[in-house]
Amino acid sequence: MPHPSTDATPPGGRRPRWRAALCALALATAGPGVLASAAPSSAAGLHGPRTGACAAGDPPRVPGAAHQQAACLDELTTAGTVASGHTDPADYAGLTPKNLPTPSGVPGTQIDGYFPDTSTTNTNHGWNHDAQFVIRLPDHWNGGLVVAGTPGNREQYANDRAISDWVLSRGYAYAATDKGNTGLAFHRDGRRPGDAIAEWNTRLTQLTRAARAVVKERYGKSPSRTVATGISNGGYLVRWQLENHPELYDGGVDWEGTLWNSDGGPLAFLPTALREYPAYAAGGPGADAARDALHAAGYPAGSEFLWPYHYKTYWDLTQRLYREELDPGYDGETEAGTPFCASGTPGCDADYDYGARPRAVHRAVGRIALTGRIGKPLVSLQGTLDVLLPISRDGDAYARMVRAAGRGPLLRYYRIADGTHTDALVDAFPDRLRPMTPCHRSAFTALERWLAGEGRPSAGHTVARPADADASALLAECPLA
Repeated sequence: MPHPSTDATPPGGRRPRWRAALCALALATAGPGVLASAAPSSAAGLHGPRTGACAAGDPPRVPGAAHQQAACLDELTTAGTVASGHTDPADYAGLTPKNLPTPSGVPGTQIDGYFPDTSTTNTNHGWNHDAQFVIRLPDHWNGGLVVAGTPGNREQYANDRAISDWVLSRGYAYAATDKGNTGLAFHRDGRRPGDAIAEWNTRLTQLTRAARAVVKERYGKSPSRTVATGISNGGYLVRWQLENHPELYDGGVDWEGTLWNSDGGPLAFLPTALREYPAYAAGGPGADAARDALHAAGYPAGSEFLWPYHYKTYWDLTQRLYREELDPGYDGETEAGTPFCASGTPGCDADYDYGARPRAVHRAVGRIALTGRIGKPLVSLQGTLDVLLPISRDGDAYARMVRAAGRGPLLRYYRIADGTHTDALVDAFPDRLRPMTPCHRSAFTALERWLAGEGRPSAGHTVARPADADASALLAECPLA
Protein backbone atom coordinates (compact mmCIF):
# COMPACT_ATOMS: atom_id res chain seq x y z
CA MET A 1 0.00 0.00 0.00
CA PRO A 2 2.10 2.88 -1.17
CA HIS A 3 1.48 6.40 -0.04
CA PRO A 4 2.10 9.46 -2.10
CA SER A 5 4.28 11.77 -0.04
CA THR A 6 2.59 14.84 1.36
CA ASP A 7 4.23 18.06 2.39
CA ALA A 8 2.79 18.87 5.78
CA THR A 9 3.90 21.11 8.61
CA PRO A 10 3.89 18.92 11.70
CA PRO A 11 2.09 20.24 14.77
CA GLY A 12 3.65 21.17 18.04
CA GLY A 13 6.25 23.42 16.47
CA ARG A 14 8.13 20.49 14.91
CA ARG A 15 10.12 21.32 11.80
CA PRO A 16 8.47 20.71 8.41
CA ARG A 17 9.49 17.54 6.64
CA TRP A 18 8.41 15.40 3.70
CA ARG A 19 6.13 12.67 4.95
CA ALA A 20 7.14 9.32 3.52
CA ALA A 21 4.40 7.23 2.01
CA LEU A 22 3.47 5.22 5.06
CA CYS A 23 2.81 1.96 3.38
CA ALA A 24 1.17 -1.27 3.89
CA LEU A 25 -1.88 -3.04 4.93
CA ALA A 26 -4.25 -0.24 5.42
CA LEU A 27 -2.03 2.62 5.58
CA ALA A 28 -4.66 4.23 3.57
CA THR A 29 -3.24 7.14 1.84
CA ALA A 30 -5.50 9.93 0.83
CA GLY A 31 -7.37 8.48 -2.10
CA PRO A 32 -7.60 9.93 -5.59
CA GLY A 33 -8.87 13.44 -5.39
CA VAL A 34 -8.84 13.27 -1.60
CA LEU A 35 -5.30 14.23 -0.63
CA ALA A 36 -5.32 15.84 2.79
CA SER A 37 -2.88 18.33 4.18
CA ALA A 38 -3.33 20.12 7.46
CA ALA A 39 -1.13 22.41 9.44
CA PRO A 40 -2.20 23.80 12.79
CA SER A 41 -2.93 27.48 12.80
CA SER A 42 -1.23 27.93 16.16
CA ALA A 43 0.86 25.25 17.74
CA ALA A 44 1.13 25.37 21.50
CA GLY A 45 3.63 22.53 21.71
CA LEU A 46 3.35 19.64 24.11
CA HIS A 47 2.90 21.69 27.25
CA GLY A 48 -0.46 23.39 26.84
CA PRO A 49 -2.24 25.47 29.46
CA ARG A 50 -3.17 23.49 32.54
CA THR A 51 -6.89 23.91 32.95
CA GLY A 52 -9.83 21.76 34.00
CA ALA A 53 -10.06 18.85 36.42
CA CYS A 54 -6.78 17.29 35.28
CA ALA A 55 -4.84 20.27 36.68
CA ALA A 56 -5.60 19.11 40.21
CA GLY A 57 -2.51 16.90 40.52
CA ASP A 58 0.61 15.60 38.85
CA PRO A 59 0.05 13.41 35.79
CA PRO A 60 0.40 9.64 36.29
CA ARG A 61 3.71 7.97 35.52
CA VAL A 62 3.70 5.50 32.63
CA PRO A 63 5.34 2.27 33.87
CA GLY A 64 8.38 1.35 31.82
CA ALA A 65 8.48 4.57 29.78
CA ALA A 66 11.90 6.00 29.01
CA HIS A 67 10.39 9.44 28.47
CA GLN A 68 7.00 11.07 28.92
CA GLN A 69 5.48 14.53 28.99
CA ALA A 70 1.94 15.53 29.82
CA ALA A 71 -0.43 18.35 28.99
CA CYS A 72 -3.74 19.36 30.49
CA LEU A 73 -6.01 20.23 27.57
CA ASP A 74 -9.40 21.80 27.09
CA GLU A 75 -9.94 19.46 24.13
CA LEU A 76 -8.58 15.93 23.63
CA THR A 77 -10.22 15.32 20.24
CA THR A 78 -8.85 16.59 16.94
CA ALA A 79 -11.26 19.52 17.28
CA GLY A 80 -8.57 20.93 19.58
CA THR A 81 -5.42 18.85 19.27
CA VAL A 82 -4.63 19.91 15.70
CA ALA A 83 -4.33 23.54 16.78
CA SER A 84 -2.68 22.79 20.13
CA GLY A 85 -0.06 20.53 18.57
CA HIS A 86 -1.10 17.28 20.24
CA THR A 87 -1.70 15.27 17.08
CA ASP A 88 -0.25 15.07 13.58
CA PRO A 89 -2.83 15.18 10.76
CA ALA A 90 -0.33 13.57 8.39
CA ASP A 91 -0.55 10.42 10.53
CA TYR A 92 -4.25 9.93 9.78
CA ALA A 93 -4.58 11.44 6.30
CA GLY A 94 -6.85 9.37 4.08
CA LEU A 95 -8.24 7.02 6.72
CA THR A 96 -11.70 8.55 7.08
CA PRO A 97 -14.31 10.19 4.85
CA LYS A 98 -13.74 13.91 4.42
CA ASN A 99 -17.17 14.78 5.88
CA LEU A 100 -16.84 12.67 9.03
CA PRO A 101 -18.04 14.87 11.93
CA THR A 102 -15.51 15.71 14.64
CA PRO A 103 -16.83 15.47 18.20
CA SER A 104 -15.73 18.04 20.75
CA GLY A 105 -16.11 18.96 24.40
CA VAL A 106 -13.65 16.44 25.88
CA PRO A 107 -11.20 18.08 28.32
CA GLY A 108 -8.51 16.01 29.99
CA THR A 109 -4.87 14.96 30.14
CA GLN A 110 -2.69 13.79 27.26
CA ILE A 111 0.55 11.92 27.89
CA ASP A 112 3.05 11.50 25.06
CA GLY A 113 6.20 9.45 25.40
CA TYR A 114 8.18 6.40 24.39
CA PHE A 115 9.39 3.10 25.76
CA PRO A 116 13.04 2.03 25.48
CA ASP A 117 13.90 1.08 21.89
CA THR A 118 16.90 1.21 19.57
CA SER A 119 15.18 2.03 16.27
CA THR A 120 14.61 5.63 15.20
CA THR A 121 12.05 5.71 12.38
CA ASN A 122 9.42 7.76 14.26
CA THR A 123 10.33 11.45 14.10
CA ASN A 124 7.25 12.79 15.91
CA HIS A 125 8.15 15.56 18.39
CA GLY A 126 11.68 15.55 16.99
CA TRP A 127 12.44 12.55 19.21
CA ASN A 128 13.69 10.22 16.44
CA HIS A 129 12.70 7.33 18.66
CA ASP A 130 10.37 4.38 18.11
CA ALA A 131 7.93 2.76 20.53
CA GLN A 132 6.18 6.12 20.92
CA PHE A 133 2.74 6.19 22.50
CA VAL A 134 -0.09 8.56 23.31
CA ILE A 135 -2.44 8.16 26.28
CA ARG A 136 -5.53 10.35 26.68
CA LEU A 137 -7.42 10.59 29.97
CA PRO A 138 -10.75 12.47 29.80
CA ASP A 139 -11.90 14.40 32.85
CA HIS A 140 -15.30 12.74 32.55
CA TRP A 141 -14.44 9.03 32.48
CA ASN A 142 -16.90 6.21 31.81
CA GLY A 143 -14.73 3.53 33.42
CA GLY A 144 -13.38 2.03 30.20
CA LEU A 145 -10.09 1.91 28.33
CA VAL A 146 -9.57 1.52 24.58
CA VAL A 147 -6.14 0.53 23.26
CA ALA A 148 -5.04 0.46 19.63
CA GLY A 149 -2.15 -0.18 17.31
CA THR A 150 -1.85 1.75 14.08
CA PRO A 151 -2.77 0.69 10.55
CA GLY A 152 -0.06 0.22 7.97
CA ASN A 153 3.23 1.56 9.26
CA ARG A 154 1.86 4.84 10.52
CA GLU A 155 2.72 6.64 13.73
CA GLN A 156 0.77 6.78 16.98
CA TYR A 157 -1.80 9.43 15.99
CA ALA A 158 -3.06 7.47 12.96
CA ASN A 159 -6.32 6.45 14.67
CA ASP A 160 -7.15 9.89 16.02
CA ARG A 161 -9.98 10.65 13.57
CA ALA A 162 -11.29 7.13 13.05
CA ILE A 163 -11.20 5.84 16.63
CA SER A 164 -9.77 8.16 19.30
CA ASP A 165 -12.14 11.10 18.74
CA TRP A 166 -15.22 8.91 18.97
CA VAL A 167 -14.27 6.77 21.98
CA LEU A 168 -13.10 9.85 23.90
CA SER A 169 -16.45 11.50 23.23
CA ARG A 170 -18.06 8.44 24.85
CA GLY A 171 -15.91 8.81 27.96
CA TYR A 172 -13.24 6.17 27.37
CA ALA A 173 -9.58 6.60 28.18
CA TYR A 174 -7.54 5.90 25.05
CA ALA A 175 -4.00 4.68 24.35
CA ALA A 176 -2.19 4.01 21.07
CA THR A 177 1.26 2.82 20.04
CA ASP A 178 3.33 3.26 16.88
CA LYS A 179 3.99 -0.51 17.15
CA GLY A 180 7.75 -0.06 17.54
CA ASN A 181 8.70 0.75 13.93
CA THR A 182 7.24 2.97 11.23
CA GLY A 183 7.54 4.01 7.60
CA LEU A 184 8.84 2.40 4.45
CA ALA A 185 11.98 1.00 6.08
CA PHE A 186 10.21 -0.72 8.98
CA HIS A 187 11.62 -4.07 7.84
CA ARG A 188 15.14 -2.97 8.83
CA ASP A 189 14.15 -3.22 12.49
CA GLY A 190 15.16 -6.43 14.26
CA ARG A 191 17.74 -9.13 13.65
CA ARG A 192 15.69 -11.95 12.12
CA PRO A 193 13.05 -12.05 9.40
CA GLY A 194 9.71 -11.28 11.03
CA ASP A 195 11.16 -9.43 14.02
CA ALA A 196 9.66 -6.07 13.05
CA ILE A 197 6.12 -7.46 12.85
CA ALA A 198 6.59 -9.54 16.01
CA GLU A 199 7.52 -6.34 17.82
CA TRP A 200 4.13 -4.87 16.95
CA ASN A 201 2.46 -7.46 19.16
CA THR A 202 4.93 -6.94 22.00
CA ARG A 203 4.44 -3.18 21.92
CA LEU A 204 0.66 -3.34 22.14
CA THR A 205 0.88 -5.76 25.07
CA GLN A 206 3.37 -3.42 26.75
CA LEU A 207 1.18 -0.38 26.23
CA THR A 208 -1.98 -2.12 27.43
CA ARG A 209 -0.35 -3.06 30.71
CA ALA A 210 1.06 0.42 31.16
CA ALA A 211 -2.19 2.17 30.23
CA ARG A 212 -4.19 0.07 32.68
CA ALA A 213 -1.80 1.16 35.44
CA VAL A 214 -2.03 4.80 34.34
CA VAL A 215 -5.83 4.65 34.40
CA LYS A 216 -5.78 3.19 37.91
CA GLU A 217 -3.46 5.94 39.14
CA ARG A 218 -5.44 8.72 37.47
CA TYR A 219 -8.95 7.65 38.45
CA GLY A 220 -8.30 5.60 41.59
CA LYS A 221 -9.53 2.30 40.16
CA SER A 222 -8.75 -0.10 37.36
CA PRO A 223 -10.75 0.08 34.13
CA SER A 224 -14.01 -1.82 34.29
CA ARG A 225 -13.48 -2.92 30.68
CA THR A 226 -10.49 -2.85 28.36
CA VAL A 227 -11.18 -3.07 24.64
CA ALA A 228 -8.62 -3.54 21.88
CA THR A 229 -9.46 -2.21 18.44
CA GLY A 230 -7.67 -1.31 15.24
CA ILE A 231 -7.69 -1.08 11.45
CA SER A 232 -5.84 -3.45 9.09
CA ASN A 233 -2.47 -4.11 10.74
CA GLY A 234 -4.10 -2.74 13.87
CA GLY A 235 -6.90 -5.28 13.44
CA TYR A 236 -4.30 -8.04 13.19
CA LEU A 237 -3.01 -6.89 16.57
CA VAL A 238 -6.50 -7.16 18.07
CA ARG A 239 -6.79 -10.77 16.93
CA TRP A 240 -3.29 -11.62 18.17
CA GLN A 241 -3.88 -10.04 21.58
CA LEU A 242 -7.16 -11.90 22.14
CA GLU A 243 -5.44 -15.14 21.14
CA ASN A 244 -2.28 -14.66 23.22
CA HIS A 245 -3.16 -12.28 26.07
CA PRO A 246 -6.91 -12.54 26.68
CA GLU A 247 -6.30 -11.82 30.37
CA LEU A 248 -5.60 -8.17 29.51
CA TYR A 249 -8.83 -7.49 27.63
CA ASP A 250 -12.56 -7.81 27.96
CA GLY A 251 -13.04 -7.93 24.19
CA GLY A 252 -12.00 -6.50 20.87
CA VAL A 253 -13.20 -4.98 17.61
CA ASP A 254 -11.24 -6.02 14.54
CA TRP A 255 -11.62 -3.74 11.51
CA GLU A 256 -10.31 -5.61 8.43
CA GLY A 257 -7.35 -7.10 10.26
CA THR A 258 -4.48 -8.51 8.21
CA LEU A 259 -4.47 -12.31 8.27
CA TRP A 260 -1.06 -13.89 8.66
CA ASN A 261 -1.38 -17.66 8.66
CA SER A 262 0.36 -20.80 7.43
CA ASP A 263 -0.82 -20.07 3.89
CA GLY A 264 1.41 -17.00 3.74
CA GLY A 265 -1.21 -14.30 4.15
CA PRO A 266 -0.86 -11.44 1.65
CA LEU A 267 2.29 -13.01 0.21
CA ALA A 268 0.06 -15.72 -1.25
CA PHE A 269 -2.26 -13.49 -3.30
CA LEU A 270 -0.52 -10.18 -3.97
CA PRO A 271 1.91 -11.70 -6.53
CA THR A 272 -1.05 -12.80 -8.65
CA ALA A 273 -2.32 -9.23 -8.74
CA LEU A 274 1.10 -7.94 -9.80
CA ARG A 275 1.47 -10.62 -12.46
CA GLU A 276 -2.01 -10.52 -13.98
CA TYR A 277 -3.16 -6.93 -13.70
CA PRO A 278 -0.96 -5.51 -16.51
CA ALA A 279 -2.51 -7.96 -19.00
CA TYR A 280 -5.99 -7.09 -17.76
CA ALA A 281 -5.33 -3.36 -18.05
CA ALA A 282 -3.86 -3.71 -21.53
CA GLY A 283 -7.02 -5.30 -22.92
CA GLY A 284 -6.72 -7.60 -25.88
CA PRO A 285 -6.98 -11.38 -26.01
CA GLY A 286 -5.36 -11.96 -22.60
CA ALA A 287 -7.54 -9.59 -20.61
CA ASP A 288 -10.36 -12.00 -19.81
CA ALA A 289 -7.97 -14.70 -18.61
CA ALA A 290 -6.12 -12.18 -16.45
CA ARG A 291 -9.38 -10.97 -14.92
CA ASP A 292 -10.40 -14.56 -14.16
CA ALA A 293 -7.02 -15.18 -12.51
CA LEU A 294 -7.50 -12.13 -10.30
CA HIS A 295 -10.96 -13.32 -9.32
CA ALA A 296 -9.58 -16.78 -8.54
CA ALA A 297 -6.92 -15.18 -6.31
CA GLY A 298 -9.68 -13.59 -4.24
CA TYR A 299 -10.19 -10.16 -5.80
CA PRO A 300 -13.98 -9.97 -5.97
CA ALA A 301 -16.01 -9.59 -9.12
CA GLY A 302 -17.39 -6.06 -9.21
CA SER A 303 -14.26 -4.57 -7.65
CA GLU A 304 -12.54 -3.99 -11.00
CA PHE A 305 -13.04 -0.21 -10.79
CA LEU A 306 -10.70 -0.21 -7.77
CA TRP A 307 -7.92 -2.23 -9.38
CA PRO A 308 -6.08 0.58 -11.23
CA TYR A 309 -5.61 2.62 -8.07
CA HIS A 310 -4.59 -0.36 -5.96
CA TYR A 311 -2.10 -1.57 -8.55
CA LYS A 312 -0.48 1.85 -8.71
CA THR A 313 -0.65 2.65 -5.01
CA TYR A 314 -0.84 -0.47 -2.85
CA TRP A 315 -0.24 -3.91 -4.36
CA ASP A 316 3.36 -3.52 -5.51
CA LEU A 317 4.76 -1.71 -2.49
CA THR A 318 2.90 -3.87 0.02
CA GLN A 319 4.16 -7.10 -1.53
CA ARG A 320 7.74 -5.91 -1.77
CA LEU A 321 8.02 -4.50 1.74
CA TYR A 322 6.34 -7.39 3.55
CA ARG A 323 8.20 -9.95 1.49
CA GLU A 324 11.44 -8.15 2.43
CA GLU A 325 10.45 -8.33 6.10
CA LEU A 326 9.73 -12.08 6.00
CA ASP A 327 11.83 -13.36 3.09
CA PRO A 328 14.72 -10.94 2.45
CA GLY A 329 16.76 -13.56 0.61
CA TYR A 330 14.32 -13.85 -2.29
CA ASP A 331 15.87 -10.99 -4.26
CA GLY A 332 19.44 -11.36 -3.03
CA GLU A 333 21.18 -8.14 -2.11
CA THR A 334 18.39 -5.98 -3.52
CA GLU A 335 16.40 -4.30 -0.76
CA ALA A 336 12.63 -4.66 -1.09
CA GLY A 337 12.63 -5.75 -4.70
CA THR A 338 12.24 -3.90 -7.98
CA PRO A 339 9.15 -1.70 -8.29
CA PHE A 340 6.66 -2.80 -10.96
CA CYS A 341 9.04 -5.34 -12.47
CA ALA A 342 7.80 -7.48 -15.35
CA SER A 343 7.16 -11.16 -14.74
CA GLY A 344 10.30 -13.07 -15.65
CA THR A 345 12.67 -10.45 -14.28
CA PRO A 346 15.10 -12.11 -11.80
CA GLY A 347 13.90 -11.66 -8.23
CA CYS A 348 10.61 -10.11 -9.36
CA ASP A 349 7.84 -10.12 -6.76
CA ALA A 350 5.27 -10.75 -9.48
CA ASP A 351 6.71 -14.28 -9.67
CA TYR A 352 6.92 -14.85 -5.92
CA ASP A 353 5.67 -18.31 -4.87
CA TYR A 354 5.32 -18.55 -1.10
CA GLY A 355 4.64 -22.27 -1.18
CA ALA A 356 7.96 -22.95 -2.88
CA ARG A 357 10.06 -20.89 -0.49
CA PRO A 358 12.44 -22.48 2.07
CA ARG A 359 11.28 -23.70 5.46
CA ALA A 360 12.98 -20.76 7.14
CA VAL A 361 10.56 -18.41 5.39
CA HIS A 362 7.58 -20.42 6.59
CA ARG A 363 9.00 -20.38 10.11
CA ALA A 364 9.29 -16.59 9.96
CA VAL A 365 5.63 -16.32 8.99
CA GLY A 366 4.74 -18.90 11.64
CA ARG A 367 6.19 -16.67 14.35
CA ILE A 368 3.57 -14.01 13.64
CA ALA A 369 0.75 -16.27 12.46
CA LEU A 370 -2.73 -16.27 13.94
CA THR A 371 -4.46 -19.43 15.17
CA GLY A 372 -8.10 -18.45 15.68
CA ARG A 373 -7.92 -19.42 19.37
CA ILE A 374 -9.37 -16.18 20.73
CA GLY A 375 -10.05 -16.05 24.44
CA LYS A 376 -12.42 -13.09 24.70
CA PRO A 377 -15.36 -11.77 22.63
CA LEU A 378 -14.41 -10.38 19.24
CA VAL A 379 -16.54 -8.41 16.80
CA SER A 380 -14.94 -8.42 13.37
CA LEU A 381 -15.91 -6.55 10.20
CA GLN A 382 -14.59 -6.20 6.67
CA GLY A 383 -15.83 -4.70 3.41
CA THR A 384 -16.78 -6.99 0.55
CA LEU A 385 -14.94 -4.72 -1.92
CA ASP A 386 -11.66 -4.75 -0.03
CA VAL A 387 -9.07 -5.25 -2.77
CA LEU A 388 -5.98 -4.83 -0.63
CA LEU A 389 -6.93 -7.72 1.66
CA PRO A 390 -9.62 -9.58 -0.30
CA ILE A 391 -12.36 -10.66 2.08
CA SER A 392 -12.39 -14.29 0.93
CA ARG A 393 -8.68 -14.56 1.81
CA ASP A 394 -8.89 -12.54 5.00
CA GLY A 395 -12.02 -11.99 7.09
CA ASP A 396 -13.83 -15.07 5.77
CA ALA A 397 -10.74 -17.20 6.32
CA TYR A 398 -10.17 -15.95 9.87
CA ALA A 399 -13.80 -16.62 10.79
CA ARG A 400 -13.30 -20.22 9.62
CA MET A 401 -10.15 -20.46 11.73
CA VAL A 402 -11.98 -19.27 14.84
CA ARG A 403 -14.76 -21.79 14.33
CA ALA A 404 -12.26 -24.59 13.62
CA ALA A 405 -10.50 -23.74 16.89
CA GLY A 406 -13.78 -24.19 18.77
CA ARG A 407 -14.07 -20.48 19.59
CA GLY A 408 -17.01 -19.66 17.33
CA PRO A 409 -19.29 -18.51 20.19
CA LEU A 410 -16.80 -15.72 20.95
CA LEU A 411 -16.94 -14.27 17.43
CA ARG A 412 -19.40 -12.08 15.58
CA TYR A 413 -18.28 -11.42 12.00
CA TYR A 414 -19.96 -8.90 9.71
CA ARG A 415 -19.28 -8.59 5.98
CA ILE A 416 -20.07 -5.00 4.96
CA ALA A 417 -21.42 -4.88 1.41
CA ASP A 418 -19.59 -2.29 -0.74
CA GLY A 419 -17.07 -1.41 1.95
CA THR A 420 -13.44 -1.16 0.89
CA HIS A 421 -10.12 -0.99 2.71
CA THR A 422 -9.74 2.77 3.11
CA ASP A 423 -12.59 5.22 3.57
CA ALA A 424 -10.86 7.98 1.60
CA LEU A 425 -11.89 6.06 -1.52
CA VAL A 426 -15.54 6.54 -0.59
CA ASP A 427 -15.13 10.23 -1.42
CA ALA A 428 -13.83 9.29 -4.86
CA PHE A 429 -16.58 6.70 -5.53
CA PRO A 430 -19.59 7.82 -3.46
CA ASP A 431 -22.09 5.94 -5.62
CA ARG A 432 -20.23 2.63 -5.48
CA LEU A 433 -18.78 2.42 -1.97
CA ARG A 434 -19.99 2.86 1.59
CA PRO A 435 -17.85 4.10 4.49
CA MET A 436 -16.64 1.57 7.04
CA THR A 437 -16.17 4.07 9.89
CA PRO A 438 -19.84 4.08 11.02
CA CYS A 439 -19.89 0.28 10.73
CA HIS A 440 -16.92 0.07 13.09
CA ARG A 441 -18.82 2.25 15.56
CA SER A 442 -21.85 -0.03 15.34
CA ALA A 443 -19.58 -3.03 15.93
CA PHE A 444 -18.07 -1.29 18.95
CA THR A 445 -21.45 -0.53 20.52
CA ALA A 446 -22.53 -4.12 19.83
CA LEU A 447 -19.50 -5.30 21.80
CA GLU A 448 -20.35 -2.86 24.60
CA ARG A 449 -23.81 -4.40 24.95
CA TRP A 450 -22.34 -7.90 24.80
CA LEU A 451 -19.85 -7.16 27.58
CA ALA A 452 -22.54 -5.47 29.68
CA GLY A 453 -24.73 -8.58 29.52
CA GLU A 454 -27.38 -6.77 27.48
CA GLY A 455 -27.54 -9.42 24.79
CA ARG A 456 -25.27 -11.01 22.25
CA PRO A 457 -24.87 -9.28 18.90
CA SER A 458 -26.85 -10.64 16.00
CA ALA A 459 -25.36 -13.62 14.20
CA GLY A 460 -22.70 -12.81 11.66
CA HIS A 461 -23.94 -12.03 8.17
CA THR A 462 -23.46 -9.75 5.19
CA VAL A 463 -24.76 -6.25 5.98
CA ALA A 464 -26.49 -4.97 2.85
CA ARG A 465 -26.05 -1.42 1.65
CA PRO A 466 -29.47 0.29 1.83
CA ALA A 467 -30.61 0.89 -1.72
CA ASP A 468 -32.13 4.30 -0.98
CA ALA A 469 -29.42 5.66 1.35
CA ASP A 470 -27.50 8.73 0.25
CA ALA A 471 -23.94 9.58 1.27
CA SER A 472 -24.98 11.49 4.39
CA ALA A 473 -27.19 8.64 5.59
CA LEU A 474 -24.43 6.08 5.05
CA LEU A 475 -22.02 8.25 7.02
CA ALA A 476 -24.52 8.68 9.86
CA GLU A 477 -25.22 5.03 10.66
CA CYS A 478 -24.56 1.41 9.79
CA PRO A 479 -27.08 -0.90 11.50
CA LEU A 480 -25.66 -4.40 11.87
CA ALA A 481 -28.87 -6.17 12.85
